[in-house]
Amino acid sequence: MVKIAVFASGNGSNFEKLVQAKDKNYSIELLIVDQEDAFALDRAKNLGIRSKFINPKNFTSKSEYEKNIFSILKEYSIEYIVLAGYMRIISSELLRNFEKKIINIHPSYLPEFPGRDSIGDVFRSKNSQTGITIHYVDEGIDTGEIIYQERIDINPLWNKEELTNKIHEREHIVYPEVLKSLFDRSINI
Repeated sequence: MVKIAVFASGNGSNFEKLVQAKDKNYSIELLIVDQEDAFALDRAKNLGIRSKFINPKNFTSKSEYEKNIFSILKEYSIEYIVLAGYMRIISSELLRNFEKKIINIHPSYLPEFPGRDSIGDVFRSKNSQTGITIHYVDEGIDTGEIIYQERIDINPLWNKEELTNKIHEREHIVYPEVLKSLFDRSINI
């Protein structure tokens, strides 16, 4: 079993689906959130997963914040970090210690629509397609090596909420499956 920590900032629906996935070859040891009111904390409590709110405002720098997180991850023998709606940019402290072991899911077909409001950007663009991308995290914003991508057709009658729901529906199915494939030690992705 690969020991992972999930980082989230908000709702935590992808986190919940990762926990509930069947036939997992990974164990979610810990949820880390950067927002005290993140609903992901409630989900973790209901699912019996340990969680920690780490307030970035309690640290003098991003480096100090990430050093604190790293020390916690070492306590739990974490092998991979999986981002699920974590709205902070990961910097060198964690990237150096988890090289090619930080995975993110992004709600667009990268390199199209990177960044914080990609669903809103897609919606406003009136494109006929979007997608989801699972990638390794690097120093850039949504620029890491792509692990998996999938296109999603957009119904022009959808409002932004319907588009968001369709993207999340696919994320909830695909993210656990891609992680299981990635962590299957018998194959190389």
